[in-house]
Amino acid sequence: MDYGNPRLADALAAQYVAGTLRGAARRRFETLLPSHPGLQQAVQAWQARLIPMTVSLPPQAPPPAVWRKIERTLWPAPEPLPWWQRLGLWRAVSGAAVAAVVGLAVLQPGTPPAQPPVVVVLQGTGADAGVGGNIVASFSGDGRAMVTRTLTPVSLKTDRVLELWSVPPQGNPRSLGLISADGVTVLKGERLPTTLLKGGTAALAVSIEPPGGSPTGTPTGPVVYAGKL
Repeated sequence: MDYGNPRLADALAAQYVAGTLRGAARRRFETLLPSHPGLQQAVQAWQARLIPMTVSLPPQAPPPAVWRKIERTLWPAPEPLPWWQRLGLWRAVSGAAVAAVVGLAVLQPGTPPAQPPVVVVLQGTGADAGVGGNIVASFSGDGRAMVTRTLTPVSLKTDRVLELWSVPPQGNPRSLGLISADGVTVLKGERLPTTLLKGGTAALAVSIEPPGGSPTGTPTGPVVYAGKL
């Protein structure tokens, strides 16, 4: 099998991260992973795609109808089996059934959250000629979790970092924390203002700051990305 094929590596990495690559195939994949940079990159890419979902979406318990559908699929008998006959079968396949439902919940949650997530695209302002592209910020509808992702790596000097700001309708911006210049950043809930989605934020902005962030509590470097909420 040609693990250097990008399409094959991507498909295997997707199954591995989602938990659907099982048995001998999974063990073989884990044996190859430490020494195969292509597979490592594919796994990291899928983790970046799926892990934010577990942060921005609350856990959902499968409704009873899901279990009934699994039962009908596994045992398409013309008439229902008595419970004492089904008991042994449930014990035998319960592990596989649970794994299938968990995998489905990760990739395609059956019940949408009561409050849909909010997505903001921060575009380059042109304040720094060497910084371009866009940054996507997404946070849960209740404003308690936030994830940012740079669509293209941002080239910065070694002594500079990116800092994300909440810009209120009036008053000074509030720092939400430092974000990665070349990947995904998960911002902790305690850094997010409780009024984030309640009129307290008109826009999001990103500035270039010294290591550790702005020393003054307000942007000191150029604001290189901005997006209205």
